[in-house]
Amino acid sequence: MTDVAVIGAGPAGLMAAEVLAQGGARVTVYDAMPSAGRKFLMAGRGGLNLTHSEPLPQFMARYREAAPKLQAAVEAFPPDALRAWSETLGETTFVGSSGRVFPKAFKASPLLRAWLRRLDAGGVRFAFRHRWTGWDGEGRLAFQTPEGAHAIGASATVLALGGASWPRLGSDGGWVELLAAKGVAVSKLRPANSGFTVAWSDVFRDRFEGQPLKGVALTIGAHTVRGEAMITRSGIEGGAIYALSAELREAVLGLGQATLMIALRPDLDVAALTTRLSGTRGKQSLANFLRKAAQLSPVGIGLMQEAAIASGRPLAAFSAAELAHLVNAVPVQLTGVAPIDRAISTAGGITFDELDEHFMLRKLPGVFAAGEMLDWEAPTGGYLLQASFATGAAAGRGVLGWLDQSQKS
Repeated sequence: MTDVAVIGAGPAGLMAAEVLAQGGARVTVYDAMPSAGRKFLMAGRGGLNLTHSEPLPQFMARYREAAPKLQAAVEAFPPDALRAWSETLGETTFVGSSGRVFPKAFKASPLLRAWLRRLDAGGVRFAFRHRWTGWDGEGRLAFQTPEGAHAIGASATVLALGGASWPRLGSDGGWVELLAAKGVAVSKLRPANSGFTVAWSDVFRDRFEGQPLKGVALTIGAHTVRGEAMITRSGIEGGAIYALSAELREAVLGLGQATLMIALRPDLDVAALTTRLSGTRGKQSLANFLRKAAQLSPVGIGLMQEAAIASGRPLAAFSAAELAHLVNAVPVQLTGVAPIDRAISTAGGITFDELDEHFMLRKLPGVFAAGEMLDWEAPTGGYLLQASFATGAAAGRGVLGWLDQSQKS
């Protein structure tokens, strides 16, 4: 029986371990944390979004320029296979109104417990509190443990160490320098599915922190997304922001800032809004008039006030036509990207040119990589976990094939 080391006990690593064990390998999973799947459990706190039900062509488009590199892995372990896999662990799934797929338990812990029991029954061993530090002089895997330095020989290795978001849960990006020292090209890790900073006025920040913007359309350049966003003390975040985070991030990093346009009533055109806002206000405050005439929320009106202040004109001085234009084109200046340690996921990682079609590092024969440490990103909605599971399974299959060829030659 062949010894294979899997480094990283998140979804990609555990899926690689399962494929390997089922293929007859003797597998040990190493992780720096005291237990498995810590970020996976965090992902399940608000309802574990395993994958998405949309047709595969649309699904793959969510991975943007990385889609061709992930296509074979996702096609070999598509959303339907992930749902079936979940059901074999006793966790049936359902499709929500948004098309997102969740386990009926709506959380990660029952699924993870059942998975770990099955891995244990399949002979997979776990070594926690083992922080990978590279290779020793003899080419063995080097770890730092509570008992000191430890070196382990393995016939093959799967690296599934995650990105650099939520480092307290184990993904700290410490592997970047270890691989760079071996000549492996790694794109800079950057926050993905992150919030952005905005220099709100004190009045707006104090009143609207934590308030949602519902049913809005957000636009940056040629990209528009419908959904929800949330005002934070330091800026803005939420599902629709995450869906645009790649475009917003590149604009902010490239230019130092970016203008996000927010349509508060995207289903009404300017003419309809102008008609609604041309009525007499009477003794109503402007805020009450906007709330009643255009069905705007207080936070939406607050955003319009912020834009008016930035323009140097009071909102009360805007004509009905100007107000109508502003309702669906509220400019919000993004001044920065939220820190990577608070992002949901990470962009950047090992470039796909460094990998062969089986996810093996070309410069390190017998070393495979999977999951978020690869150079891809996707919005929330099940795409992150799907690619992590799929690439973990692909790396596991790659190891089995490589070991088989090695034994024959």
